[in-house]
Amino acid sequence: MKNNKFILAAIAAAFMFGCQAKPEVVRLATTTSVQDTGLLDVVAEAFQKDGKYKLQAIAVGSGQAMQLGKTGEADILWVHSPDDEKQFVEEGFGIDRTTFLHNDFVLLGPAADPAKVKGVKKAADAFKKIAAAKALFVSRGDKSGTHKKELKIWDAAKVKPAGDKYIEAGQGMAATLTLANEKNAYTLADRSTYLSMKDKLGLVIVCEGDEALLNRYSLILVNPAKFPKVNAAGARAFFDFVLSAPAKELIERFGRDKYGKQLFFYDYAVK
Repeated sequence: MKNNKFILAAIAAAFMFGCQAKPEVVRLATTTSVQDTGLLDVVAEAFQKDGKYKLQAIAVGSGQAMQLGKTGEADILWVHSPDDEKQFVEEGFGIDRTTFLHNDFVLLGPAADPAKVKGVKKAADAFKKIAAAKALFVSRGDKSGTHKKELKIWDAAKVKPAGDKYIEAGQGMAATLTLANEKNAYTLADRSTYLSMKDKLGLVIVCEGDEALLNRYSLILVNPAKFPKVNAAGARAFFDFVLSAPAKELIERFGRDKYGKQLFFYDYAVK
């Protein structure tokens, strides 16, 4: 009799376990800097902790991330290309765009600094010196937020390196940094990814602190009115989590143990 009770209890437990709902997938399109630094893994782990949702993230340039939003292949975006973000929302692809986080960009170059950029305060002036010295520059070249920022600075400088001195990597931030390091070239990077890779690189910061180098990140919900199949509830859950006090604490603490300093700075006023 006892054996029968045990068997029945085991069957009931197995049935209940088998009937538990699988976590809903939330598709996040985000930037390589969020992934390469390791922040994405930390945020995803915390978000998924209650087992209700599973974050399925793809890390690409911001331009590519927004393209995924425009085709309904993402539920939510975490990006850093302000002009493109505004256009994305204005065209009806996204809603509730919220800028909540920042780090900054830094201009990196060889320690020998052949273009004599060190000490220059304005990023546009530094870019002018690179072009004038005919020094090699490696660009992301991938329509990412970093690439768009770089192009804006070249526009402000009213100059650009000659073709053979300008290499477009067409890759993410980590791969671009690796290429620039191999080529002993200048490049623009977000500070967080640079710090996460600093020990593997010979490149050093040659220009920083210009207001033009500020790098702001936003969350955007993909518009469910345009794409009814998006997981609107799951996207909203991730949106609300990232804009919560626990997430703020997590993000502001991130990097201090491993890199000795804070990598991202939270701007959103949580309640």
